[in-house]
Amino acid sequence: MIHVAVLGYGTVGSGVLEVFRMNQEKIDRCAGDQVRIKYILDLRDFPGDPAQELIVHDFEQIINDESIDIVVEVMGGLEPAYTFVKRSLEAGKNVVTSNKALVAAHGSELLQTAKEHHVNYLFEASVGGGIPIIRPLVSSLTADEIEEITGILNGTTNYMMTKMFYEGADYDEVLREAQANGYAERNPEADVEGRDACRKIAILSSIVSGRQVDFEDIYTEGITKITAQDMRYAKEMNMVIKLLATMKQEDGTIGAIVAPFLLHSEHPLASVHGVFNAIFVRGNALGDSMFYGSGAGKMPTASAVTADIVEAARYQDRTICEYWSGNKMELKSRMDVKRKFFIRMAGRKEAYADRIREAFGEVQYLTADGCEGEFAFVTGEIKEGEYESAAAEFGNLIHMIRVAS
Repeated sequence: MIHVAVLGYGTVGSGVLEVFRMNQEKIDRCAGDQVRIKYILDLRDFPGDPAQELIVHDFEQIINDESIDIVVEVMGGLEPAYTFVKRSLEAGKNVVTSNKALVAAHGSELLQTAKEHHVNYLFEASVGGGIPIIRPLVSSLTADEIEEITGILNGTTNYMMTKMFYEGADYDEVLREAQANGYAERNPEADVEGRDACRKIAILSSIVSGRQVDFEDIYTEGITKITAQDMRYAKEMNMVIKLLATMKQEDGTIGAIVAPFLLHSEHPLASVHGVFNAIFVRGNALGDSMFYGSGAGKMPTASAVTADIVEAARYQDRTICEYWSGNKMELKSRMDVKRKFFIRMAGRKEAYADRIREAFGEVQYLTADGCEGEFAFVTGEIKEGEYESAAAEFGNLIHMIRVAS
C-alpha cells in the first residue's frame, strides 16, 4: 500500500480527497497498488467533516513516518511550503504540488534535490489547473523542438476581457462583478497585473529550454489600463484583446513576455472565453496544437494533482524526469523583438500625420464609434525598442497594445 500525506485542507486539498472518494478504484488500478491518504496537515479542525479523522497539526508527524511515500503540497505560498517540500524530498518522499509560486521560485533546486534522493517532484497542476500541459511537453512532445508557447493562463483576466469585449463594460465594473462571482480575489493584483501568468510561462519556458527561466526577468504588463474604448477599436479590426503569456524559442535563445495583445478573430486563442484557459503550442515537427480546459477551480486542479499522485506511485524510487537544470537562461531582450503596435492618441489625425509617418513609418489609421477626441493607428512591424523611441516623441499618446503575429 502507498500512503499519502496532504499538506493543506483548503480548496484544492479538499478537492483531492473528493477525487479519491469518487475514483478510488481507478486510482488504485492505474497506480498498480492501493493508494490511500493517511494524513491531512492543517492548523484547523473540521468537526463533522469526514476528513477530520485524518487531520494532524504537526508536520513532524508526517516527516517522521516512514510509511508516507508521497507528500502533496497544496498550501500555496513560499513558506512554510518550501521548507516542508525540501525536507520531504530529502527524506526520500515523492512530492506533488499545485504551487506555481514555489515551482517558479525554487523549481530547479527542488528538482535537483529530488534527483539526488531518487524521488520525484511533480507539478502538473501548477500551470493550467486541470489542463494537461507539463506532461505532454516532457513526454509526448520530446521529439519536437518547441518553437512557441502562447497561452491564456489566467481565468480571472480572461473572464474580465470577455465581459469587456462582449458587453462594453469598463474595467472597474467588470472587476467588481468578477469579485462578486468569486472569480477574482479581494486583492486581485496577482491576476490583473499579470504576475500569476508570468510565473506559469516561466515554468513552461524552463521546461522547454532545459534551463532556469526566472520569472523576475520576464517583462510583465497587466490589464488594468485596458478600456472600453480599446475594445471598440478591436471590434472594428475584427480582433479581440487577451492577456497572453508567450515564449518563443529561436536559435537557442528564448524571448518571453506577458501583456495584453490584440488577436485576429481566426486565431485559436481568440475563441477562448470566460474563465477558461488555453495553451497554444508550436513544434517544428508537430506544427500547431492547443490544450484547452478549466484552468483553475477545485475539481480541475485536484484532478491534475491526483494524476501526479498516481504517476509518483507508479515510479517509486526512480526519478522519471529532471525537467530543467539550475543553469540560468538569459532571455532575449524584448527591445529586439519585431511586432506591430496599436496606438491611440489624443487630438486630430491631420495635426500629427506627418510626425507619425516620420516616427513610425507607414501606418493604418482606424476609427471607432464612441471614441471622440482621439484617433488610432496600427504600425507596421518594428522593433519594440524602435516603438519606445518613437512613442517618446509624442505627449498625446493615450494607450498602446501589442498586436499578436
